[in-house]
Amino acid sequence: MAEREHVRVAVVGSGFGGLGAAVRLRREGVTDFVVLERADSVGGTWRDNSYPGCACDVPSHLYSFSFAPNPDWPRTFSGQQHIRAYLEHVTDVFRLRPHIRFNSEVQRMTWNAERLCWDIETSSGNLSADLVVSATGPLSDPKMPDIPGLDSFPGKVFHSARWDHDFDLRGKRVAMVGTGASAIQIVPSIQPEVERLTLFQRTPPWVMPRVDRAITGVERSLHRALPLTAQLRRGLLWGIRELQVQAFTKRPNELGLIEQLAKRNMGRSIKDPALRAKLTPDYRIGCKRILLSSEYYPALAQPNVDLVASGLSEVRGSTLVAADGSEAEADAIVFGTGFHVTDMPIADRVVGAEGKTLAEAWKGGMEALRGASAAGFPNWMTIIGPNTGLGNSSMILMIESQLNYLADFVRQLNVLGGRVALDARPSAVHAWNRRVQERMKRTVWNTGGCTSWYLDAGGRNTTVWPGTTSEFRRATRRVDLAEYELLRAPAEKDAKSQGAKSQDSKAKGGKSKDATSGVTA
Repeated sequence: MAEREHVRVAVVGSGFGGLGAAVRLRREGVTDFVVLERADSVGGTWRDNSYPGCACDVPSHLYSFSFAPNPDWPRTFSGQQHIRAYLEHVTDVFRLRPHIRFNSEVQRMTWNAERLCWDIETSSGNLSADLVVSATGPLSDPKMPDIPGLDSFPGKVFHSARWDHDFDLRGKRVAMVGTGASAIQIVPSIQPEVERLTLFQRTPPWVMPRVDRAITGVERSLHRALPLTAQLRRGLLWGIRELQVQAFTKRPNELGLIEQLAKRNMGRSIKDPALRAKLTPDYRIGCKRILLSSEYYPALAQPNVDLVASGLSEVRGSTLVAADGSEAEADAIVFGTGFHVTDMPIADRVVGAEGKTLAEAWKGGMEALRGASAAGFPNWMTIIGPNTGLGNSSMILMIESQLNYLADFVRQLNVLGGRVALDARPSAVHAWNRRVQERMKRTVWNTGGCTSWYLDAGGRNTTVWPGTTSEFRRATRRVDLAEYELLRAPAEKDAKSQGAKSQDSKAKGGKSKDATSGVTA
């Protein structure tokens, strides 16, 4: 029987988190690692989401790695194709392709307590790793609602994250289900070419103008010639958002002024009072993510668009029935219904030290020490883990903070030496989570009066970070060994124990305790 391949580190996913982890590992001198990617190219959510109008709602110079600045962003808010090209560029510049295994979907990861490693089964073969970095991301697996009769729909059905580019929407009657970030980009992109567009809206979003423009050639030349100017631009964008955090996390009532600006934005395009009433949210702005678009409201005002202020509840052939009883005919249904964020499918595939899956461990809600380490899952770290999401800034900032934590985790394993593992103590995980949830109580995400994808099935916010990115960076600057239990391979533990006893006997003529037993990390 062939010996199973073994690597120092296995990274799962090749989006921002996975590629960032790969770069950081190389910078730490770790070259014995692989990146397991289920698709045939890098990019993660920016590869999968290629729907019409797909773009980022975070400014380009802030939505990129600090260690890989891009002076040539074409627009202040980049489109999907530009972000995907950037990730391909990062892959090539940092020579990551030899480490990436495409078409290698992780099917199972099981902790091997005897060997202190992870046994990994993938669609392209099996291997083991000392350390696993899960960077699958929360926006990777689309969520499709269970609609009675949907299977019998004679037309085309697909999710926004799995756009069917072979299906021509021109002249079709199209139903858009959902009004999240994807939908408000899709609606104005397809409205001019479809015969009729019916938008099923359960909850209206708050929408602010998207002040997007082309970045001039002079600006790009300046950023190339003087990189400091791009750093200053990034710093300014970051600083503004850091100042805004207080309103979201501590003083939600101050967001009333922003609501008035959002209503004025709506009023400029929506003149019909009845339509305006349907589009006006009844919750505090910021409770759900504030969406940016200057085209969404004008598109809704067009004569070939119908807004149904109710969710889709049933499909009867080509007739779509809303929860309020209204009906619409459609040739195609596009679901913009989000992702499995608080119930990530990867959690069903990770089996920890006690034989339980991560999904079972998180049955009462996701929680991880500093958003990275789950108790009972040694040498396993997640990028963009529980309570690391943001409501108003760039996730790349949070990813880089977690990469700092990953780097120190690797350093600690190297210093400890031998076959060792660090397992987050349940007490440390619970203490961290209690502090996070206590701070969450007064945030707009918990008090704003809405039900958002930030909340899990139990109504707990396990998604967003209730503070500034600076606070999170300080919290993840280094690994505190007191928050972890040290595990050693049985053979090494015995050897170290005997060595310690021998040394102690020579020095004192007596017995010593196990060399590892005094470690409280």
